Amino acid sequence: MLVLTRAEVEELLDLDALVEALAAAHAALSAGNASLPPRVAAFTGDGLLGAMPGYVAGAGLGAKLVSLFPGNTPPVPTHQAAIALFDERTGALTAVMDGTYITAVRTAAAAALATRLLARSDAKVLAILGTGVQSRAAQEIFPRVRDFTDVRVAGRGEFEDAVRGADVVHCATHSAEPILLANWLERGAHVSSVGYNAPGSELDPAIVERADVICIESRDSALAPPPAGAPELAVVDRDTVVEIGELVAGTRPGRTSAEQSTLYKSVGVAVQDLAAAAIVLAAAKERGAGLEIELEEVHA
Repeated sequence: MLVLTRAEVEELLDLDALVEALAAAHAALSAGNASLPPRVAAFTGDGLLGAMPGYVAGAGLGAKLVSLFPGNTPPVPTHQAAIALFDERTGALTAVMDGTYITAVRTAAAAALATRLLARSDAKVLAILGTGVQSRAAQEIFPRVRDFTDVRVAGRGEFEDAVRGADVVHCATHSAEPILLANWLERGAHVSSVGYNAPGSELDPAIVERADVICIESRDSALAPPPAGAPELAVVDRDTVVEIGELVAGTRPGRTSAEQSTLYKSVGVAVQDLAAAAIVLAAAKERGAGLEIELEEVHA
């Protein structure tokens, strides 16, 4: 079994390759070529520990254990995780790696992928709402998918100014109250939201109501009852939403005019973690990184 630290994961994960790997993984998921059981969680008085198993051909078999403790303050992150990978033919444990960094960047990369697929072709101004881990990941990845000329990063008290005139707005907060109002948005803007604080939301409900296209990772995941699904989408008809993988494969339409308002709402799915972990594992093997250990002795 190969063990990889956070520093090694950060060095080995190619962020450009990650966006493309997520596109392939989501296409496989939407085509029914992946296994994605519902996530489960154990709750404490301060947070939760979630388990996210999955399998997708080409990305692998594995599971992420992720804790969410909203009350944590820097340097302790609110999200902490570990990812275990298994051989898809034998079930043997092949690797364990830090999942905290992967969780942050795969979330931002999936939102960036949705932006590439849904934002207007002439989108130039990006507003990122929030200044934490997810904000920093978005600042790193969004410019890789579009040629933005203006990137605005806003904290509390600055949100409206940042949003006014923006073509793409990315919400990355843990707010249980709306921090983005529908009447701030330009017609034709693309909005993405990765923040989660059920039963509240960082989005004005009117944004969901007015969206011409709503994009998600998986209907089963995003539209599941809280706390698993997105509370913002509780009243949305499952037949009206489109999955990222359907946009990648071209089996469902996305934006069809510059005037349409589009929304991507993330809940996070295991195939994203597997796609990222597969890149890390391949790079580790190529470079000889990580520590090989045995959990048990094998006797002849």
